[in-house]
This record gives sequence, structure tokens and C-alpha cells, in this order.
Amino acid sequence: MKKTGGGGGTAGDKKRGRRSYADSATDTPPRKQAAKKDVFQIFAEKVRDHKDLESRWAVLQETRVEYFRGKDFVRFLRNHPELKDLLESDKNLEIEDIANTLLRKNLVVRCDRVVKTVRPGKKKLSTWPAHLEIFPDQVFSDNDAFYAWTFVNRRPLWQTLLSFCWPVLTLAICLFPVYPHQVKLLILYFCAGVLLLILCLLSLRALVFGALWVILGKRVWFFPNILAEEATLKELFQFWPKKDEGERPKWTARLFYAIVAMLVILLLRHHAPDEAARARYQKRVSNIIDDVLEWSPRLALSGMMEKQTVVNVTDSNVTDGSEKKMAPPQDTDTETISDQFEATEEIRNVGDTDHHQ
Repeated sequence: MKKTGGGGGTAGDKKRGRRSYADSATDTPPRKQAAKKDVFQIFAEKVRDHKDLESRWAVLQETRVEYFRGKDFVRFLRNHPELKDLLESDKNLEIEDIANTLLRKNLVVRCDRVVKTVRPGKKKLSTWPAHLEIFPDQVFSDNDAFYAWTFVNRRPLWQTLLSFCWPVLTLAICLFPVYPHQVKLLILYFCAGVLLLILCLLSLRALVFGALWVILGKRVWFFPNILAEEATLKELFQFWPKKDEGERPKWTARLFYAIVAMLVILLLRHHAPDEAARARYQKRVSNIIDDVLEWSPRLALSGMMEKQTVVNVTDSNVTDGSEKKMAPPQDTDTETISDQFEATEEIRNVGDTDHHQ
């Protein structure tokens, strides 16, 4: 019985060993599956960082996301088939299967535009909508479909360094009152120059837009994204204007606004100040600016010292004058008392004379 038990024990150990080996063998596919997931993650990161895939930023359920169009994704992979080599064993998959795998692994999510009606004055919907919503059917399609990346992209080195500079910049702004006077003037000139540059740029954009709209009937905005809320730094300084997707304006509207612009120009020219008024205003403004620019702590301290000296001298003069003015009343009182005393003595002398007689 013991032998049998021992034999049963050895058989049980062998079975346990086989089971453990079988379990370890069954652990291999999940590792391969994890490796496949890492491969698709690497592929998604490479595709997202590639400059040839056109993408934009939009708001998806109160979250700012980067998205691309389905037709651009298909065109991109056809032009860059070497990126499929990152998928290793899955590099022979079709573009639609690769996109569906990305959707299944939650690396991208299919979205749809929020505004689905054409706005008044335009012929078609916006090519890149600014607001998106999640599409119910998460299947790849290249027909007016948008796909947003769901993972956080790795930040470049310059963004990391810039994040460390923000606290330093905040501290520098808080310490502005204790800066030297020359540094304050430098900051004043810089801020005034930037503000003047922005105003001139906006005025030039409006002038070019109005002239081309009236003359040619085209809507041309240079730096089209300069006032956009959801534009990236690269899109913000994009100089080339966007294509005019709106309907061509009527000639009656263009003529009306041209007449209004001419009337405004004539009105401003008629009520423009003359040379004398302009000179007075310029002198007044220049005096204010000179007072601000020429001010310095040394002059302020010297002015305070001069005021203090004048106040001390005035106080001393007032004190001396009061003493001089108070002296005569004392002499007057003395003379008055002496006069009264002499008058009393004279009365007494007269009384005594009358008494002797």
C-alpha cells in the first residue's frame, strides 16, 4: 500500500509537473499578445509623430484631442508602406484591418462632427470641425470619418524644459516692482512694441481682407489662425491663407460696403484735428511719456530731500516770525501799565495839593 501510495505520489508529482509545464506553455500566447499590443503602440506613436499625416486639434467631450481623417490615413499608409514593418508579423494586413485593430486596442476612437448642417453663407460643411463627438459604430471608414488619438503623446525635450521655465517666469513677474529703473524701461519698451505689432498686424489683416473682398469678391485672411482658440503654436503662425469655402458675395453688397467705407474715410478726414491741435496733443502726450521715462529713484529722492529742506526752512521762518510778533505786545503791555501808574501818581499829587490848600 505504501508502494502504491508512493507510486501514486510520484505519478501525482509527474502530473503536477506536466500541468505546470502546460500552464507555462499556455502563458506564452498572452506574452505574444502583449508583444503585439506593444508593436501596435509603437506603430501608432510613429504614425502620430510623422509630419506627412495631416491632423488638427478639436474639442471632444470637453477634452482637447488631436484627430485625423480616415481618407488621409489611407493615403498616408499607401505613400509610406515601410511603416508597416513595425507590425512585424502583422505587416501584411490591409489598411482597413490595421485601422480596426487600432480601434479595438483603444489607440484611436472614431468621432463625428457635432454640427452636421451647413451654416448660412457656405456651400459645404467644414473640412476640419472644431467640435467632435464619439461615433456609435467604432468601425473604420474613409468616408467623412474622423479618428482621435486616445493616448498621451510623449512630450519633446523643449516642452519639458519650457515647463520648468514657467515657475521662474511667474516669480520674475511677481518681483517686477523691485527691478532697477533701466530694466523697467526695457520691459516697458518691449511690451509697447509687442502691443503695437499686434495692433498693426490686425489692422493690416482687416485692410487686406476688406480690399480684396470689395474688389475681387474673395475672402483672404493672412495668418488665418491668429485669433483661433484651439490652434497650436505651429498653426498660430501659419502665414498662407485658407481657401475660400464660402459663397461668392453679391456685387450689390460689395458696392454698398465700398460706399460705406468711402463715407467713413471722408467723415474722418473732415473732422480730423488741424495742425495746431495735433501739435498741442502731441506735446501733451510727449510730456506725459517723458515724465514716465525720465523718472528715476535718484531724482525722486532728491526731490523729496528738497521738499523736506523747504519745509524745515519754512517752519523755522514761521517760528522766528511768531517770536518777533509776540514781543511787541509784551512791550505795549508794559508801556500801558507804566502810563496807568504815572496817571495814578499824578491824581494822587493833585489830591494832596488840594488837601494842603
